[in-house]
Amino acid sequence: MHARAVEIAERIAPWARAQQTRVAVLIPCLNEAAAIARVVSDFREALPDAEIYVFDNGSTDATAERAAEAGAIVRREPRPGKGHVVRRMFADVDADLYLLVDGDATYEAAAAPAMVEMMLGQQLDMVVGCREGEAEAAYRAGHRFGNAMLTGFLARVFGRGFSDILSGYRVMSRRFVKTFPCLSSGFEIETEIAVHALTLGLPFGEVRTRYGARPEGSASKLRTFSDGWRILRTMINLLRQEKPAQFFGGAGAVAALAAVLLAAPLVRTYVETGLVPRFPTAILCTGLMIIALLTFCCGLILDSVSRSRMEARRLAYLRWDAPGS
Repeated sequence: MHARAVEIAERIAPWARAQQTRVAVLIPCLNEAAAIARVVSDFREALPDAEIYVFDNGSTDATAERAAEAGAIVRREPRPGKGHVVRRMFADVDADLYLLVDGDATYEAAAAPAMVEMMLGQQLDMVVGCREGEAEAAYRAGHRFGNAMLTGFLARVFGRGFSDILSGYRVMSRRFVKTFPCLSSGFEIETEIAVHALTLGLPFGEVRTRYGARPEGSASKLRTFSDGWRILRTMINLLRQEKPAQFFGGAGAVAALAAVLLAAPLVRTYVETGLVPRFPTAILCTGLMIIALLTFCCGLILDSVSRSRMEARRLAYLRWDAPGS
């Protein structure tokens, strides 16, 4: 462990004990027998007072046995998919701070004390470990490009974004975890977490962390194209749910623009001759404009519903104390 990490760990340990801050390290795993013991050991060294939970997602190797031998609390979630595992973790584990990290030994455990210190010192609801790859094998070009594209799309849609929305390394407060609906089933769970923070305007921070290559015998479960498409689809669905006026307003604007472009020649001909020679096109324009108006109305109605849901979620969030308070 780096000297800086040791210094931070020694500094936050008395503070955490004085405030009786309980830290839980949550590690979702699928066939990570080659790496899980190292992950548990590294986080035990970085956060000696934390409880470490390994949730096995139906591994066919010795992941659960290796985790138990390393001293972790092992539990199982049979439904396949990281989202199902995270939902079970958030529901079953009780703590003040939750550190979520993948079990592939690619994330820097020595950064955990600094992330916890930032969380407690600034009373944040989430601190994300933003990856800095040290090798091509650690962070493949396809994954980097997809992450940058999705991160930029999220920032454009929701106004403010994260540097690394797909990072599997983050610390979250109790009030964040216990008010997060967690509806995703797969790797799109990180996107849902980010959107939840952005839509409610929750305070968050970022810490740069090293991202290394997987140990020999460990293989990535992320499929670049299929999972990337699922993540993008999740973003679009969350835009529809959280900002329906923007989503349906955009669709209505496209329909209205198409109607105007198609109608322009008809109007010019009618002004010049008093005739409407392409009657089917006129009917199409009328239908498109009706669809546009209906879409605008749907967006306005659903925006009121979304606002009510957001107010309810915000009030539920405010029932919990801030971390470090």
